Amino acid sequence: MAMASLNLGSCKKVRQSSFLRRFFFRTSGLHVSCRKKEREKDQSHPYKVIEITPPPRNLGIRCFPSNLQCGESVTIEGQAYTISAVTHRYQLRKGKYEPREKRLDVLSTGRYILNLYLENLLEQS
Repeated sequence: MAMASLNLGSCKKVRQSSFLRRFFFRTSGLHVSCRKKEREKDQSHPYKVIEITPPPRNLGIRCFPSNLQCGESVTIEGQAYTISAVTHRYQLRKGKYEPREKRLDVLSTGRYILNLYLENLLEQS
């Protein structure tokens, strides 16, 4: 399994403590929380973002709302991307499943539209 990138982008690192363990996302021994200014009415959560066009490229850990779905558009560093998969991974610890990783697989918007067009052509033939 890939480890979290140290380039946290719009998120910040928080040191481990038993109090924080309940409130923040945990990735490979590192707690990540979103900055106050990035929080809206609903709470933002850190996601590991991967651009899946070959070769896959790690875009770092970014904060997004928890209700993201496939097909939604997000902007990262001025570039428009479309979400193609949302993955939540859990790990069994002490008899309980704990969140381990939240991951977004994204494609550039142009590539996403091209893939939809090509899939449609394939179905029609």
